[in-house]
Amino acid sequence: MAAEKASGRGQAWFCTTGLPSDIVVEVDDMTFHLHKFPLMSKSRKLHELITEQETNPTRNQSNFSAEEEEGDEIEQEQYCHISLPDFPGGSETLETAAKFCYGVKIELSASNVAPLRCAGEFLEMTEEYSEDNLISRTERYLSQSVLRSVKDSLKTLKSCERLMPLSESLGIPQRCIEAVAERALSADPSLFGWPVNDGRGSSNVLWNGIETGVRRKGTSRTTSSDSWLEDLALLSLPLFKRLILAMRARDLSPDVLESCLMYYAKKHIPGISRSNRKPPSSSVVSENEQRELLETIITNLPLEKSSRSSTATRFLFGLLRTANILNTSEASRAALERKIGSQLEQATLDDLLIPSYSYLNETLYDVDCVERILGYFLDGLEAEIESEVGDGSVRPPAMMLVGKLIDGYLSEIASDANLKPDKFYELAIALPDNARLFDDGLYRAVDVYLKAHPWMAEEEREKTCGVMNCQKLTLEACTHAAQNERLPLRAVVQVLFFEQLQLRHAIAGSILAAESAPADSGRPSNVELEREGESAVAAAESSTWRAAVRENQVLRLDMDSMRSRVHELERECSTMKKAIEKIDQLGASGGWRGSLTKRFGCKFKTQVCDSHEPTTTVVQTRKTRHNHHHLHHH
Repeated sequence: MAAEKASGRGQAWFCTTGLPSDIVVEVDDMTFHLHKFPLMSKSRKLHELITEQETNPTRNQSNFSAEEEEGDEIEQEQYCHISLPDFPGGSETLETAAKFCYGVKIELSASNVAPLRCAGEFLEMTEEYSEDNLISRTERYLSQSVLRSVKDSLKTLKSCERLMPLSESLGIPQRCIEAVAERALSADPSLFGWPVNDGRGSSNVLWNGIETGVRRKGTSRTTSSDSWLEDLALLSLPLFKRLILAMRARDLSPDVLESCLMYYAKKHIPGISRSNRKPPSSSVVSENEQRELLETIITNLPLEKSSRSSTATRFLFGLLRTANILNTSEASRAALERKIGSQLEQATLDDLLIPSYSYLNETLYDVDCVERILGYFLDGLEAEIESEVGDGSVRPPAMMLVGKLIDGYLSEIASDANLKPDKFYELAIALPDNARLFDDGLYRAVDVYLKAHPWMAEEEREKTCGVMNCQKLTLEACTHAAQNERLPLRAVVQVLFFEQLQLRHAIAGSILAAESAPADSGRPSNVELEREGESAVAAAESSTWRAAVRENQVLRLDMDSMRSRVHELERECSTMKKAIEKIDQLGASGGWRGSLTKRFGCKFKTQVCDSHEPTTTVVQTRKTRHNHHHLHHH
């Protein structure tokens, strides 16, 4: 057989068997010049159409006027013309079906098996009409090959989109959906996102396209041939929704379900990932379709916390930014914020910096959204603590991470001149007191806010500074706060008070330890009796503590001695300065000072004790003396 270009309109396909064709089948813009007998032997419908036209040959006369004008030597009465305008799969599928009728071996694949199955149904190529017909051949290939593979099932499901509603009546899409859901159910969730098996027992390694950090030699991270998620992303939204619903009905692993949703969203919704600004390969055109797709993704997200940490959390924040841009429903955004709140400890500062897209909001970033997400996090953490531990005083690691994250966020948004003091205050006090081990990060945010809002009233400044606990500031923060002119006086006094209080407690503890050490050493017999049943670790700790106290006392004496020496030097310096000024007033500029210059080779200045004035170095003096001595020697 061979296909040739016709000289007339459209295209023509000829069967080159050496015999003249006696039937023309027209599908779309392609005409097939075939023979009646092979078609009638396999297709009941073609048999009926050909028989009907043979009994009424006049119906076909007008169809061949163009051929008669071209000088076709074959008589019109020998031709039978059949038009199939709604043929499933188009001209390509009819060509394959015609080859099957002629006994040519056809190659079935995941992409053409559904069109051929629908073509067999359309042409009534049943097993009752002819043995080993097209319907039985395609059904066998579907059940024995396609439905055993996730990748092939998805390809066949994709091909069903242009075969509706016939493919739906045959149940092909539903069978493919169930096969994919069953195969995905048997996948290992811990390996999802890493190489996974195709499901046919082969050794082919597949990649799902999500950031894995592993590359094969000589190949890119993902290609359309080595990932069934690539085929899943090609599905239309209605089929994708049906597939996700089938997966959820089978209690699929949350990680596998989330991977499917993430990959599909990244392929179809622009702007999800900040790192990849390229437009998606199959972008949804209209804004309404994008909104529908986004709400579908959000609705089907699993409620469980993702095990992929920052990767999934970054994706969720990307969804949230896009949801704000597309103005999705309040329910969808609330569900997404609740999902983010359940794993807020996995977020980064860059994730929280959500731009404000509303004209009603004057701030640069959406602070209200972050405050709601933080509320969802605290609600979930409180319920978790009550159910597992039952002690509200416990400081979970997630709480500490979120506390550090919120402090960094406050420092970032504090420079916004439009951020109201009440909004800053509410977000700062939203976390409980045990969320922060130290309040240094909170102090930094307060300092930045006061610097960016110098026009604040004294009451507002005191209220803003009230968000931090001065007792939880480190020594460096206390030192900075004590000299910070932007802080109100009351805050500075509190910082100094608690700093002195901590110092007093430390000194008291050192004195008590120093007093208890000699008392214990004066009663060796009692100590031996008391420590008879104790381990050697306690004795080592006691000796270490006594050594530390002794070193502390020596250090204190050295500091006192150095302080006395400094005061003595200051007094001597002051006395010398007064004496030099008095002599300077009595003598002329070239008097005693000139004689000293000639004698010693150096110059004196009245500001002897001023460290900021430049003075002649010893090296320069020695050089002067050496040169003077050298001249005298010569």
